[in-house]
Amino acid sequence: MLLSILIPVYNERTVVERSLQQVLDAPLPAGVDRELVIVDDCSKDGTWAILEGLAAKHSLIRLYRHEVNQGKGAAVRTAISKAQGDFCLIQDADLEYDPNEYPALLKPLLAGHADAVFGSRYMSGEARRVLPYWHTKINEFLTWTSNVFSNIHVTDMETCYKVFRTDLLKSIPIRSNRFGFEPEITMKCAKRQLRIYEVPISYHGRTYEEGKKIGWKDGLQALGVILKYWLIDDIYADTKGRGALINLTRTPGYIDWMSGLLRPYLGDTILEIGAGFGTFSGRLMGRRLRYVAAESDPLHLHALRNRFLRTPNVTVVELDPNRRAAFDGFEGSVDSAIAINVLEGLPHPEIALEGLHRALKPGGRLLLLAPQGSSIYGTVDQAMGQFRRFDQREIETLLRAAGFNLEAVRQINKSGKPAWWLASKVFRRTSLSKLPLKIFDKNLWLWRPLDHVLPWKGLSMLVVARKQ
Repeated sequence: MLLSILIPVYNERTVVERSLQQVLDAPLPAGVDRELVIVDDCSKDGTWAILEGLAAKHSLIRLYRHEVNQGKGAAVRTAISKAQGDFCLIQDADLEYDPNEYPALLKPLLAGHADAVFGSRYMSGEARRVLPYWHTKINEFLTWTSNVFSNIHVTDMETCYKVFRTDLLKSIPIRSNRFGFEPEITMKCAKRQLRIYEVPISYHGRTYEEGKKIGWKDGLQALGVILKYWLIDDIYADTKGRGALINLTRTPGYIDWMSGLLRPYLGDTILEIGAGFGTFSGRLMGRRLRYVAAESDPLHLHALRNRFLRTPNVTVVELDPNRRAAFDGFEGSVDSAIAINVLEGLPHPEIALEGLHRALKPGGRLLLLAPQGSSIYGTVDQAMGQFRRFDQREIETLLRAAGFNLEAVRQINKSGKPAWWLASKVFRRTSLSKLPLKIFDKNLWLWRPLDHVLPWKGLSMLVVARKQ
């Protein structure tokens, strides 16, 4: 395995050579190699010449340079884009942190327990230099604030030593250019529900006279970053329609409503395709003998495996509903099949319906939740990766061709249809705003009865069909 050690550097000529030699000499677990991805952030004190000399002597070093000083976060962002390892470890180019602790930092990752590991200076490490009281208290306050807004409990949010699975780190967008990187990545790891572990580390902090760069302005910026990424769900570098799923997780009332409509039709064994983050799976799997949550998106699969790691009746499988062969092995194995907002994102939904028909036992039920109304298909649908919105007759035709008998169709969310038309056809939006969704969710007690009163069809339809 390969460890990418990401090293942002700026004006560190007095310590950089010794620091990097420690990184090169540091012990690593058996079977782990290293590369040093160094990004010089436009140093002006001779650091760049020292780095060039080291890179010429050591083939493990890959060296890059910013032509304009941008900050630590920008340098880390560049390093992430260049990393080739299985894991990424962030290492400052000073002597505050001890590279001899790499094995302890990597242990939870190599064991498969963690997605990210933070080295904590405030757990019982081997040694910690005593530093000014208020500097420590400010760090503790920022960590406390981050914990409040992220709803995770770490002891040292501002630590430099953070280690990640590279595939996950590359999938998280980094926007902060300076020291806001630390609270930003912490907030985004929390929102992505990554498995974060902490291990104690020693700390040999510098004073400002010795070259420490972070200041009180960065502390204020950190508070702003925490608040910003509490409000904004900017957690995927490539959304691929995931933004809609993220917004859906912020509407628990709507999810409970839909789950309540689906639950009476479910049997003891269930296959859900396109399970996403497990938003519905978590509500529907209770008391079922077997619940198979299927996904093709690797990041969704990762989230599902984390969520149901210790749920014995839930099995997470990789399944691409665009491939007929993906359903091999499921023949006649489940009582119920679920596809919630899946068919509209498939170029050939008939393939998925045929596969679900094969997976169901005779008389088994298929439950579909699908967007309705081809006339209001527009920019929001396109941004979500949807190829179409269905009309009821089209769904009925697809179901009959796949071997299903239509049992029931229920109109869902009639009140939301005018707003969707305005957003997608008139204002040509490309995303759903979080605030209106929250308002909608908090006022479901008003919108739900309108489904029985309003004369037009719903924004979505719930379809129940039975295998012939």
